[in-house]
Amino acid sequence: MPTYAIGDLQGCHTSLLRLLDELKFDPAADRLWFVGDLVNRGPDSLEVLRFVKNMGNAAISVLGNHDLHLLALAEGFGRAHKGDTLDAILAAPDRDELLAWLRRQKLAWREGNVLMVHAGVLPGWTADDTMQRAAEAEAALQGAHYRDFFAQMYGNAPVAWDANLQGIERLRVIVNAFTRLRYCSAEGEMEFHHKGAPGTQPAGWLPWFEVPGRKSADATFVIGHWSTLGLINRPELIALDTGCLWGGKLTAVRLEDRQVFAVQCPQMQRHDR
Repeated sequence: MPTYAIGDLQGCHTSLLRLLDELKFDPAADRLWFVGDLVNRGPDSLEVLRFVKNMGNAAISVLGNHDLHLLALAEGFGRAHKGDTLDAILAAPDRDELLAWLRRQKLAWREGNVLMVHAGVLPGWTADDTMQRAAEAEAALQGAHYRDFFAQMYGNAPVAWDANLQGIERLRVIVNAFTRLRYCSAEGEMEFHHKGAPGTQPAGWLPWFEVPGRKSADATFVIGHWSTLGLINRPELIALDTGCLWGGKLTAVRLEDRQVFAVQCPQMQRHDR
């Protein structure tokens, strides 16, 4: 039963269908892992959400920052951004069903030694810690008071993990690491402003997966989120955001043998937006 991990879709439904044709995908036998950001900025976020939801157990998706942005907007929190393409979902007749399904998705998924998150994990977390932190935030997202979380979700602080954190500050650090992290300091302080490829960042910041002594280094991570990083297919890291939205490619990696599949995508957004 092959498993294909697929990069950020962001509403690019046609590209997904073309990639699945390339994979000769069989929903009765194959499985798909989506690295998050199913929606936003692309042209067909509603169709993508319906498609992945209807795949049932054949698909696993973790939550990305754009998915959480949709959920917050739907509850009346945050503000729409230039380039958002979420109106069709918010106006859809099956909106509530789709959003309830999305809110139940995981922040981290692990099978064996392979661990999928949208963006990254903090260097002080082991793989077990990662799953425990994810479960904390998932409980808040799926619990009766989930609107309280969305009311306070946005923000960069605190910038580092502390086991003594409580309440929304604890949850915000967890969610920011899983859905927004690219660079951090050797001590685990997160930096959210620089989005360029490694080598272009300011002094003192490291890609999260290159921090010396990172406690989750014994796991293989599957991530998206970082389009300027491009495809990485190393023993310890599979990075899959290859910029479909920006006219790059939509990429899949078959986890069993690391074979790469990709389709070229039309440009849907400009990088300066």
